[in-house]
Amino acid sequence: MSNSVDGYIIRKWFEFAEDTVTNETGEAADGDVVRKIAIAVALKNPYAGQFSKDLTLLTEPSPGLGEEMGRRLVELAKGAAIESYGKSCVVGTSGEYEHGNACLTTDFANPVRDAVGGAAAWIPSTGKRGGPGTAIDVPLAHKDALYVRSHYDTFTISFGDAPNPDEIVVIFAAATRGRLHARLGGLQVGDVVGEDGLH
Repeated sequence: MSNSVDGYIIRKWFEFAEDTVTNETGEAADGDVVRKIAIAVALKNPYAGQFSKDLTLLTEPSPGLGEEMGRRLVELAKGAAIESYGKSCVVGTSGEYEHGNACLTTDFANPVRDAVGGAAAWIPSTGKRGGPGTAIDVPLAHKDALYVRSHYDTFTISFGDAPNPDEIVVIFAAATRGRLHARLGGLQVGDVVGEDGLH
């Protein structure tokens, strides 16, 4: 396995998966279980410890990273369709939050959209600076219609040995359905997504 992707120097790949079979009060799933998954990568921050107006060393390679993350995300879904998604970053303490955002632009996200089925909706995003063990709440929303309330969720994850001060952890998360027993009304999946895609 290569330690680089289109110019990024990679130290470590991470995979996360969980299947929720009942809700918090023990009510069995109303249909399929919720499978939440995430792919993350710890990569070297070429701008650690310095200020630069030009962040192309992070933005330019991002499409290749998105393509690889999309491939891994679909593989981790194990054949289940992905319905919601979100992205995040954790920047090591020698870097700027802006450095993490430079890895999460549209150029990075579009290959992931393609991988999960041509997702149309805006991708929610969060980020922070921190060290190894920092927890991050990755926001999730429906991949084709942002206002589908049942799919508003988060996936909280952390990394035992990342990021180092001169690293960035880039994260893409997804889920195979909305929350179990979502019952707060609003726009429904069936209102916006049919067998042939968007209505």
